[in-house]
Amino acid sequence: MGADGTWNITMIIPLGSQLGTLVFKTDGDTLSGTMSSPAGPMAIQDGKVDGNNLSWTSDMVVPMETKLEVTATIDKDDISGDIKLGTFGSSSFVGSRA
Repeated sequence: MGADGTWNITMIIPLGSQLGTLVFKTDGDTLSGTMSSPAGPMAIQDGKVDGNNLSWTSDMVVPMETKLEVTATIDKDDISGDIKLGTFGSSSFVGSRA
């Protein structure tokens, strides 16, 4: 099953858990869409699809500007991954297809 569609995720960050949403659209090995969190919506940039593995970057502007580097793996209707948060360190996330 492909990545296209909406995914509800829980991000595990240093301050606790936060809910978010991923909306994906694939075109061959290209991934686009949005990543939404309490920090607001962010466009998926440089998105790539390699089988069940996804990667992209997003520009976070709140609480401060930083480039997020995200990797994820899809397993049927489940998703999990890691987010490099620049100077904020890193976090992980888990979720499922909406």
